[in-house]
Amino acid sequence: MIEVRELRKSFGAQEVLKGISANFEPGKANLIIGQSGSGKTVFLKSLLGLYPIDSGSILFDERDLDALDRKERQSVRQEMGMVFQYSALFDSLTVEENVMFPLNMFTEQTLGEKKDRVDFCLKRVNLEGVNAKFPAELSGGMKKRVAIARAIALNPRYLFCDEPNSGLDPRTAVVIDNLIKEIAEEFNITTVINTHDMNSVMEIGDHIVLLKDGLKAWEGSRHDIFHTEQPDIVDFVFTSELFKTIRKANRAE
Repeated sequence: MIEVRELRKSFGAQEVLKGISANFEPGKANLIIGQSGSGKTVFLKSLLGLYPIDSGSILFDERDLDALDRKERQSVRQEMGMVFQYSALFDSLTVEENVMFPLNMFTEQTLGEKKDRVDFCLKRVNLEGVNAKFPAELSGGMKKRVAIARAIALNPRYLFCDEPNSGLDPRTAVVIDNLIKEIAEEFNITTVINTHDMNSVMEIGDHIVLLKDGLKAWEGSRHDIFHTEQPDIVDFVFTSELFKTIRKANRAE
C-alpha cells in the first residue's frame, strides 16, 4: 500500500500540490486523472521520489520515503516498476536486452536465470518469441507490452504507469489497460496510473483520484462515477454525448 498524507510541493512561488491525501491499495488499478495543469504529473513524480516534497509524507508499506536514508530509499526504489508514456525502450537493444536491463543493473543472477525471467515476463504480456527483435520492428502496442515486461522484471511491489495508452488505437488501448489490471491483481502490486483516457477510467478504474488545481477534487471508483453529483468529476468525465448517455443508462438501472 502507498499512503499519501497532506502532500505539498511548490516550484518557487507556485504551489502545485496543495495538501493531497490518498491511499493506493495493492491489487487494484489506482488511477490519477485531471486536466493539464492539475498537478497529476508532479504528483506521480513525487511518489517516485523524483521531486523532493515540501511537506507531508509518502509511505510505502509504512516506510516514510522522506525519512529514509540513501541506502533505504534506494531499496524502496528497487521495488518500483515504471511504464513510461512512450515506452522508453532502448532502440539499440533487442527486446530481450531491454527487459533484461533492470536485472543487469540490480541483481547478481546468472545469465541463465535472467533469460528465464525475461522469458517469463514476455510470456506474461503475450509476447513469446520476440526476444531477438529490435523496438523498430514492433508495433506501438507491442512496444508497450515490452515496456510492461521490463517494468515487472524485478517483481516490483509498486508499479507506476504514465499515460500508458498514449499513441495507441482504441482497441490496443483496451488490451493494455486490461493487461495492467490483470498484472496488478495477479501479483498483488500497488499500481498507480496517470491517465487522461476516459475509456481507461470506465474500464479499469477500481480507485480513481481526480486532481484539480493541485487539490484532490474527488475520489471513488468507476461505479461511483455514475451516481455522483459532484460537479468536478461529472464535468471532467461526461464531456461527450456518448458518456452522458452511458451515465444516464446506468443511473436508470
